Formats: sequence, C-alpha cells, structure tokens
Amino acid sequence: MDTNLYVSIGLKLIVAMIGLLIMTRLLGKKEISQLTAFDFVSSLMLSELVGNTIYDDNIHLSHLLFALIIWTLLALGLEKFIALFPRLSRYAAGTPDLIIRDGIVDFKAMKRNNLDFAQLGMLLRENNIFSLREVAYALFETNGSISVLRQKDPEEISGNAVDQQSSVSLPAYIIENGSINEDTLKRLSRDREWVDQLLQLSGISHHERVLFAEWSDSSGLYYQLKEVKKD
Repeated sequence: MDTNLYVSIGLKLIVAMIGLLIMTRLLGKKEISQLTAFDFVSSLMLSELVGNTIYDDNIHLSHLLFALIIWTLLALGLEKFIALFPRLSRYAAGTPDLIIRDGIVDFKAMKRNNLDFAQLGMLLRENNIFSLREVAYALFETNGSISVLRQKDPEEISGNAVDQQSSVSLPAYIIENGSINEDTLKRLSRDREWVDQLLQLSGISHHERVLFAEWSDSSGLYYQLKEVKKD
C-alpha cells in the first residue's frame, strides 16, 4: 500500500474543498440559483482542473494551490473588469429576456429561450402564480428562473389579452454606472436624446455622473448620482 499516495490525495481533496469554498465566497455567490451561464461554465472548468490534479501523482499539492490561486485571481479580475463596463457584462453573463410584456406573451421570446407553456407554467407556479392573467410582466433570468411583476387586479381581467390595459408598468435601468443601456432604450422605443432630456430636467448635465437611473412609465425617473450629497 502506497501510504504517501493516499495522503497526497487526501490533502489535495481538503485543499480543493477549502479553496473552492473560499473562491465561492470571494465571488459573492451565496446560492447555486444565483449562477449565470458564465458562472456555470467557469465552475465546470474549475471542477475539471481540480479533478485532473487530485489523482495525478505527478502533480503536487503546490501545483493545485497555484492553479486555484491563479483561477481565483482571474475570475475576480474579470468580474471587477466587467463591473466597470456594464455592456460587457451583458455579453458575458447574458441579459434577462422579457417573455410577458404588458400581459401579452411573447412567443418568439419563449422559443428563443427554448421554453414551452408547460415550463412557463411551472416557473410561474414557483412564484405562486397559477394563471397568466395574474402576470403583467415576466422576465426570464440568465440563471433559468423567472421574475414576475403581478397585475394589480387580475380577477377583473378576462377576454382577449391583447385588449386588456395593464394596471402596472415595468421599471427598467436606462443608465448603469454612468453608461446608457442601449438594449433597454431599444426595448422602450427611446433614444439617447430622450435620456439626455430627462437628465436635463433633473439638472444633470452628463449621464456619466449617474450611478443608476431607472425609468417607469407610471412613476417616471428614479436615479442616484455617483457623488452622493446629503445635507
């Protein structure tokens, strides 16, 4: 019996487990459901890295530690870099897709996300919703879950969905960390000039000064500047 081999495997398993836990905490992932497609791919690559080193007698504990440290630094660095440029985040992690808008199901969006009505119903039931008439807006998130904004008075809604007037409006981020969200503007059928006019009405000269700005058709503009000033 090669005792050294068993000890080596045991130490690698312990180090790998501790390293993965530390990496998960550093990246701020509290739940598996928070993982995006980018995180999932990263996790698969990391599991391959750890799995291939544990049982390879030619790879020592120091090699495993080095690989974990480098991978963690790369992942942290990439997340920090993406945070500075929100547009890159939308390409790396994807963006939520609006599959129900103003009470109307967007079947093209469902097909784009490989969703059928049975799956949509299951996702809605997970939000304690059992009828489509209860839904004003539904976003299919990048982690495969669904977020729902309910109608105010669903029991009063009947007949053709197209003929109904939604009782709520969906807020949307039009500015993130000083960057205008072009995808949101496209969805709202607005342009940058409209954003500039909104900001000017609020006494803001440049959108780069805005940390975030949220627009709702019912409530208007809600924002916060990067430099917070309190009396």
